[in-house]
Amino acid sequence: MENRILSRNNVKIYGEGEQSILFAHGFGCDQNMWRFVTPAFEDDYKVVLFDYVGSGKSDVKAYNSQRYSSLKGYSQDVIDILDALELEKTIFVGHSVSSMIGALAAIDQPGRFESLVMIGPSPCYLNFPPEYFGGYERDTILELLTLMDKNYIGWANFFAPQIMQNEDRLELSKELEESFCSTDPIIAREFAEVTFLSDNRNDLPKISTPTLIVQCSNDPIAPVEIGKYVHSKLEKSDIEVISASGHCPHLSHPEKTISVIEGYLRSKNK
Repeated sequence: MENRILSRNNVKIYGEGEQSILFAHGFGCDQNMWRFVTPAFEDDYKVVLFDYVGSGKSDVKAYNSQRYSSLKGYSQDVIDILDALELEKTIFVGHSVSSMIGALAAIDQPGRFESLVMIGPSPCYLNFPPEYFGGYERDTILELLTLMDKNYIGWANFFAPQIMQNEDRLELSKELEESFCSTDPIIAREFAEVTFLSDNRNDLPKISTPTLIVQCSNDPIAPVEIGKYVHSKLEKSDIEVISASGHCPHLSHPEKTISVIEGYLRSKNK
């Protein structure tokens, strides 16, 4: 069972430390997106990387549309990995949609998590005026999903620069676009629908795990207001806004990302 899970999710383990720190990638990405960040933690932690089923070098044959029709299916991937490696008191670092995936896993099994680090989280990408503005109208999301159906390459070419920003570093947008294009279009389309149409606002008060919210000052996908909203709903949370553009600071601003995570973990260990 253990080997099957580790192979299914392409789990890789690095580092010299005793405590585990699990890095979870966002939509359309894979574990390689953490390559600028994880080396900073290998001396002090057991670094665990993986790909969600359907992403990266995971076992695509294990993908099941019914299981992954909600974020709970992806949170079960996280729990399966913790079970396979017999990990307790894990630090979970999740980018974008993985912030909510990790939250769901922590709600389900709080004892397995010591801390959550949410990078660019959003509990809901949809607008529900006047009480909540997630950034997108439902029609806009449906148009993006339709574009994925009709012209997946065109969608990837359009959406990657929107997410990455940092126009002076086009290689980052190109990498994200290539990551999108390396994913099975049907799986990517289903993951996109789950990501952008989910509403996890009511789950936020259920999170008892201490949480750090890492927010870019100019994030077009999950603006600062969303980070502050998440912070307001989590009793045990801190928020750090870093001076950065885009939705992927672990790629575009890795030093700043490392610094805020390390600072938070040091403060928790005092």
